[in-house]
Amino acid sequence: MTSLTINDTPHVVEVEPDTPLLWVLRDILNLTGTKYGCGAGLCGACTVHVNGIPERSCQVSIGDLNGASVTTIEGIGTPGQLSILQQEWVACQVAQCGYCQSGQLMQATALLQENSAPTDEDINAAMSGNLCRCGSYPRLRAAIHAAAKRMAD
Repeated sequence: MTSLTINDTPHVVEVEPDTPLLWVLRDILNLTGTKYGCGAGLCGACTVHVNGIPERSCQVSIGDLNGASVTTIEGIGTPGQLSILQQEWVACQVAQCGYCQSGQLMQATALLQENSAPTDEDINAAMSGNLCRCGSYPRLRAAIHAAAKRMAD
């Protein structure tokens, strides 16, 4: 049995301790915004924040999370109340197919929490582990810059 907080809501889950967090989120808690990409932690589609740090949820075992705080894409904004970064994501038309976007947004959110005025190089470095098959990287950078500017104002 593992106790953790997900998007500010306490949960107790009873699964095998080696069950990946991704499966708990999607299959048990029905938080399907976090996507399965490669299953090896290489693509970033499953990125969530664990205690404020971006992590690949396909690689984190639930047994290692007792007492942890997890934030998923559902925890950073809602359809009626998008975060500034999500608003800029839409304005810059970042998403094409959209599959990688929740992981991209979670990684970008962490970047802006650490660095309120990232350069292109900072963005490239922070986002390098999140793959986009559609190649929306220029729009992604534009959205992060726009969000940083709005957050600074």
